[in-house]
Amino acid sequence: MATMSTQAVATDLRGKTAVVTGGAGGIGQALGRRFGRAGMNVVLADVLAEPLKEATRTLADEGIEVAGVVTDVTDYASVEALANAALDRFGAVHVVCNNAGTGAVSEGYMWEHDLADWRWGIDVNVLGVIHGIKAFVPILLGQGEGHVVNTCSGNGGFAPIARGAMGGPATAVYPMTKAAVLCLTESLYTHLQMTGTRVRAHVLFPGGFLNTGIWESWRHRPDRYAAAQQRRAPETTLAAVVARFEAAGARVEFSPLDTIADQVMDGLAADSFWMMGPPTPADQVVAGKAASILARGAPDYLVDVLGQDAESTSDEGGTR
Repeated sequence: MATMSTQAVATDLRGKTAVVTGGAGGIGQALGRRFGRAGMNVVLADVLAEPLKEATRTLADEGIEVAGVVTDVTDYASVEALANAALDRFGAVHVVCNNAGTGAVSEGYMWEHDLADWRWGIDVNVLGVIHGIKAFVPILLGQGEGHVVNTCSGNGGFAPIARGAMGGPATAVYPMTKAAVLCLTESLYTHLQMTGTRVRAHVLFPGGFLNTGIWESWRHRPDRYAAAQQRRAPETTLAAVVARFEAAGARVEFSPLDTIADQVMDGLAADSFWMMGPPTPADQVVAGKAASILARGAPDYLVDVLGQDAESTSDEGGTR
């Protein structure tokens, strides 16, 4: 019977290979750049062919050894092909970042969410991570070393946001999927330890307000996930979200994506399960949730991002 492993994990990643899904922009591209600057080979994967081509070219122009592979994480055969392409190009894979994700596209209360919104969110944010684990972990186990980094969010990983940036109830789809990502990663961590392997699991919590395409995921919504319901309000844009915050007197400062990439590199070096930045006020949500559970109390830790009373108003609105 396998026992819990206490073996040290190698942290010298120079010359090794990282695979990053959702790599055409945002956190994914920042991770690819950071890995490349550390001397790693990089495989960027994304469902968007042209942005992926541009991201790959950008990293190559910086002298990074990089390949781009068009990948649909909702399709296991596509993720399996990504793994094979990485092995064919570089011979091994050492770091796998299951980072691809879609944001909130639903509106109104959760019982009003279009079923296609649920399916799209679950297929990308949850099944996409499962596909990454299924395709890559056996490779890492065969090598006897490696890391799996799954991108989570405080919105769901800590607790779901109650009221969103546009003033109405925040979507339930996105935080539900991110709660699942945390649970998946916790389970993966335990399962790996039980085998005695040096392969490790990590969960990434990118802190702060991010200037990434996830706010406008609807622009690239596949036809097979087309909503049956007609929207009551226009699709959310990042500009509209920023304007809403500023109108409420809140100053929006975007977290540097390079800082998040550094956070991952530091976490790999330290073999940290929790890849998180320094403590922030958001940590109070975790403490409040734990206190509520222990006291068998109401979930009064739920966050209203605009500082309004989430229980006293019931206006409907767009998405987070």
